[in-house]
Amino acid sequence: MAMNKNTVLGWATFIMILVGIALILMGAYRYNDVAGWGFASVGIGFLANAWVFNALKGRV
Repeated sequence: MAMNKNTVLGWATFIMILVGIALILMGAYRYNDVAGWGFASVGIGFLANAWVFNALKGRV
């Protein structure tokens, strides 16, 4: 199976969604202080980047 640019962007989007959800869950359940807000905000940033990667599929 050849990996073209759309396949690479698809895998990058999938991995970034997993990492973003993991960071949000860590911020919600693991850290109950100010660090939890930081983890959750970085997780939201990962989801925003994954959204951009998904929008780029087929256009690059």
